[in-house]
Amino acid sequence: MTSLKKIGILKSEPNLPGFGLSIGYTLLYLGLMVLIPLAGLLLFTLDAGFETLWLSIQEPRVISALKVSLITSFIAAAINTIMGLILAWVLVRYSFPFKKLIDSIIDLPFALPTAVSGIALVTLYSKNGWIGKHFESFDIPIAFTTTGIVVALIMIGLPFVVRTVQPVLENFDREVEEAAKTLGASRFQRFRRVIFPTVLPSLIAGFSMAFARGIGEYGSVIFIAGNMPMKTEIAPLLIVIKLEQYDYIGATAIAFSMLVFSFLVLLVLNGIQWWSSRHQGS
Repeated sequence: MTSLKKIGILKSEPNLPGFGLSIGYTLLYLGLMVLIPLAGLLLFTLDAGFETLWLSIQEPRVISALKVSLITSFIAAAINTIMGLILAWVLVRYSFPFKKLIDSIIDLPFALPTAVSGIALVTLYSKNGWIGKHFESFDIPIAFTTTGIVVALIMIGLPFVVRTVQPVLENFDREVEEAAKTLGASRFQRFRRVIFPTVLPSLIAGFSMAFARGIGEYGSVIFIAGNMPMKTEIAPLLIVIKLEQYDYIGATAIAFSMLVFSFLVLLVLNGIQWWSSRHQGS
């Protein structure tokens, strides 16, 4: 091995380019795709003036749209956190027929165009839909209500939680769980004290990604939401409406407020995730 290194046939260099070139490409790509668009939004915000933007945000229709987007996204992400953990647990801990098929179906929302997802949801949950008609018999409408928005956001956000938690469960050391069992811990105690602290950081990460995706979701929601102002109108749709009306300041105000709120939520969740990982390590 040493002789091969000396004659240059075998080298211990990495397969990818050196650090300088790699970090250069990374910063260039990150700047073009993320930083420059966000900087453009920030510069336009500063140019318009915070007072003008604040007046635009205070419009009742804007406040209502922001509330609908934020509340429905939070509810959907919370439901996905619970159900995503259960699905990941089933896929990792049990063997059953068509397991690989079910595992593949979870990624389907990633592949489907969002408009297709929205049309499919309307077909299923409308008043005459296969599922919606059964809820209508109990006077529980789903389509064209905030409930329909939550259903759409659950569909597009579920893979984020499952795919974040699943690798953690797969790499979990089962011997630790068996040791707790031999010490007399019940199933619930083993899950609460051994398994749950391990998957908690990934659950928080999955929740944050599902929540962030839900806030900006557009295609799968507009078909099932009904888009009624002050009721089921979401913030991304209102941005599009204001752009069509050439109200660029109003659209910027909504986009900037969503960006700030999403950043704060992600910052808090990442802080919780960091604290949980540090606490677990200690």
